[in-house]
Order: sequence, then structure tokens, then C-alpha cells
Amino acid sequence: MNQDFRVCLFTNIIPPYYLSVLESLGSRLDDLRIFVSTPMEPDRNWEPNWGDLHVTVQKCWSVPAIKKYEQGFSYKIWRHFPYDTLSHLIRQRPEVVISIQLGFRTMQAALYRKLFPKSRLIIWLGLSEHTEKGFPRWRVLQRKALLRLADAVLVNGESGTRYLESLGVPREKIFSLPYCADVAPHLELPLKREPAVARRLLYVGHLIELKGLAPFMTVLTTWLREHPKEACEFWIAGQGPLRQELERFHAPPQLSLHFLGSVPYEKLSEIYAQGGILAFPTLADEWGVVVNEAMAAGLPIVGSVFSQAVEELVKAGLNGWTFRPDFPEQIYGALDRAMTAPEEQLDGMRRAGRERIRLLSPEYGAKCYLAAIEYVRPSLKVNSSPTALLARNAKTNVKMEAPSS
Repeated sequence: MNQDFRVCLFTNIIPPYYLSVLESLGSRLDDLRIFVSTPMEPDRNWEPNWGDLHVTVQKCWSVPAIKKYEQGFSYKIWRHFPYDTLSHLIRQRPEVVISIQLGFRTMQAALYRKLFPKSRLIIWLGLSEHTEKGFPRWRVLQRKALLRLADAVLVNGESGTRYLESLGVPREKIFSLPYCADVAPHLELPLKREPAVARRLLYVGHLIELKGLAPFMTVLTTWLREHPKEACEFWIAGQGPLRQELERFHAPPQLSLHFLGSVPYEKLSEIYAQGGILAFPTLADEWGVVVNEAMAAGLPIVGSVFSQAVEELVKAGLNGWTFRPDFPEQIYGALDRAMTAPEEQLDGMRRAGRERIRLLSPEYGAKCYLAAIEYVRPSLKVNSSPTALLARNAKTNVKMEAPSS
């Protein structure tokens, strides 16, 4: 690659689980510069850590907002308006720009692409068909117009790919970028669980309506009442506006609820080590990194297919059980199979889950970025390992089999 080849990547924050992916990408590029909207969002209990990356904090307006879903629920998010994106780009003059989301930041990146026609724009999106429902027509038209200016689009799953195709993005411009979280601490945990722990349910995440905990617990209660000789522990790690409501949940005597509160990121592996099965009943999630972490820790998943992580990574009967969260009978069926699975089956599922998630390493995530970069600048040869793993259309599909040893 040319010594002066520069890539500028614009994002909101750098989560601790994603640092190693960006470090791996940086080791394969001559000059990677990262721009964040804010060191850390107020509702995250993570400390900013950028390692050796070249990171600049942008000038940005950050405002709280309520994101509403057509399914009837909503939750608080942070919207960022980094207003110096274009000025940074004009100073840096990168050959390739990678910009997250379809908002004000990416509009400026698209303007840079127009002003400097030799540059290339890659739009990086985390979304799914379920997270993007209900947008007004003007917003859909704005998205279509912005996407037409992209030379390539990175998206985190097949559901997101289908959504982009519905907006007119050609398949050949879409590159898969699943969440390749750093799960190294969880891979070190023992796979074996004692019988008293093997079916202990664990939830990790925000306690908000979006995550579907209340309807899930209602179905769990129904199952326990219909199986009076069975008992269940449900550990809930996280904080949020629904905590008090969940603590007042009218549970049957066999259900023991244990609220752990907010857990520091560096302590998460200790929590996964004490869990038996991860419950992830989300009503709409563009991914769900807790699924990566739990699989690495050896937990089978009982999860909603409205999470792209569940849809992409969990195979029913092999490493978990899946359901649609809007069909209570499907939740019941998945719970029934999870709570009655023989111990030897659970042991096999733990092994299968861990082996499957090993594919999504930080190095794999870096190769996903590189595949898109090589596509928009085919004359460049980046410092990556052989790209056979990234063949088009098989390109970075997480459903692929592990390469032979």
C-alpha cells in the first residue's frame, strides 16, 4: 500500500469490547485515524480506553432523545451531531472515509466525497429490519439519497442486508461486518457447570422495555406454574428504568430473582461464569454483544430472533433455542426445551457455542473492514492475510464454516 494512504473512521464512541478490532485494523493500515463524537456516553459505565490508536474527540452537540418503535415501546438514546467532520476531512485528506450511521456526520462525509472525487466513502451501519421499522417517508428518502453516494456499505448482519436492499443498495456494494467483540477473558472460563448452575438463567444488559424482560418473565412464570416441581434462578445484571417494576414482579415461589445491578465491564466474566443459560428476549436489537460474550463463556442462548446476533449465531438445538418475542407460545416452547434439556446436551451446547464464536475474532473483524476498503480502492494491497476468507458474497458471512486446520 502507498505509504501515505490514509483512512479516517468516524464513530460515536469506542466500546471496550471493540478496541481490539480497531487495533487489529490499525496494524494492517499505514495510517488509520479515528474520530469519536464523545469519549463516552453518559449512560455507559465504561472508562474510555483507546490503547495506541490515533483518536481525536470531535466538536459535537450531544442530546438525549426518545427513540420510538412502531411496536409501541420506546427508550432513551443519545444523538450526536459532530459539526466539525468536514473540516477534519479537508485537513486530513484521507483516501477512504468510513462513517457510522446515516446522520449529520455521514452527510458531511458525503460532501467531502463530492468535493474530492478521488476519495471513497464507506458507510458503516448497525441496524436490522426490526430496528428500522416505522420511519416516515421523508426519512426513508433521505436515507436512500445518502446511500446512493456511498461506494460501499458495511452492515452487521443478513437482516440489515435485506433492509439495505429494500432501499435500493446493490448487493455487491454491501459488506458484512458482524460484531467481533473481544471475548478473550470469557474464553478462559471453564465450560463445565454444576447441576445447580446449569439451568440458572442470566440476563445482562439495560433494564428497558426494548429488551423484552417483562413478557419473558410472564411466560417463565406460566411455565413454572405448570411445572410445580421445578425451580428456577434468574440472575439479572444491569440497570435501567424498569428495575423497580421488575423487582415488584409477582413471581411464583419456585422463581428466585437476583438483581446484580450494574456490573463493571472488567467483572463481566465473573458473572458469566456463574450463569447457566443466557436469556436474551429482546424486541428489537441490531446485534446484541452479550450473545458473543455468553457463547464464549460457555452459555447456551435462549434468545429472540429479533436480535441479529441470535439470528446469525444461534442454531436451535445446537447451541441454544430461539423464539419470536411477539409469540408467547414460541417463548414457552424455547423455555421448555431449555429447562428440560439433559445435562449432557447442555455440555455439548456449551462446547458448540464456544467453537462457533471463535470465528468472530478481532482479526476477523479487521478483515471485514479491509474487504470493503479493497473493493473501493482495488489498486491498493493492504497489509492483510490472504483474502480467500473474504470471497464476495461468501465474503464475511458469519454463517460460514471455520477454515480447515
